[in-house]
Amino acid sequence: MKAFLNSFRFAFSGIRTLLRTERNFGIHISALVLVIIAGLFFRLETAEWIAIIAISALVLALEAINTALEKLCDLVQPDHHPVIKQVKDMAAAGVLITAIAALVIGLMIFVPKICMHF
Repeated sequence: MKAFLNSFRFAFSGIRTLLRTERNFGIHISALVLVIIAGLFFRLETAEWIAIIAISALVLALEAINTALEKLCDLVQPDHHPVIKQVKDMAAAGVLITAIAALVIGLMIFVPKICMHF
């Protein structure tokens, strides 16, 4: 049971580290807070909340994995190496692709609501 509880402690420690040290993670969290406020204002339906939560969790998770991979690459190869650069670039591309998908989903949900409201 202690190992199980420790796994949560370690995970929350990782989130704290991301919030303190990673600007992009903070930007994603800030965007999520704005989306949640907008979702409450426009009274999103359950399916819309599910889409927002799922894509937001995916963006945050990929940002965490990308950061961990970058730190591991820097530890293994502190000097510039073309393969390490490719690995880092591809991991960053995964975050970007997901962030773009999140933006598209957000626009699909919120633009019609904004148009109807104003």
